[in-house]
Amino acid sequence: MCWIPPPQAVYKLNYDVAVFENSASSEFGAVIRNTTGEVMAVMTVKGLAIQGSEVAELLACRKALEFAIDAGFTVLIVEGDNVKATRCIALGSDIQSAIGHVVSDIRHLLGAMEWASVSCTKRNGNRVAHVLARNAQNVNVDLFWMEEVPSVAIEYVNIDASLI
Repeated sequence: MCWIPPPQAVYKLNYDVAVFENSASSEFGAVIRNTTGEVMAVMTVKGLAIQGSEVAELLACRKALEFAIDAGFTVLIVEGDNVKATRCIALGSDIQSAIGHVVSDIRHLLGAMEWASVSCTKRNGNRVAHVLARNAQNVNVDLFWMEEVPSVAIEYVNIDASLI
């Protein structure tokens, strides 16, 4: 992807995954914020049992992008905290591997956007998405919020807001 300056209204999508060995499942979390840090949309979703953190991160990214597109966001900075997964997405590498179809799906979703940028963030820059992913272990259905923050993530949203 070549870099083109973003339009005025850019949103940031942070996603993460939590893998629980004892329950043989993975959980995905994502948060979409505007340029002032206000939460626009949130998801916490159950996933399948997954081997490998990169595969889990890629699946979380794909689910988060599907959520963002369904919610009407087409101008995004997409951030995850796994360097290898982020590199695969940005460069389109590993497309010939067993996870190549997931990378291709993600790149297809990004290509359908008006504008998108993919980058890696430090783990402490991804706290809200991480706590949302961990919370999915406690629910039986996929949960989505618009312009609302579930109680489990409010503390981390407030911490992030104080850093802006």
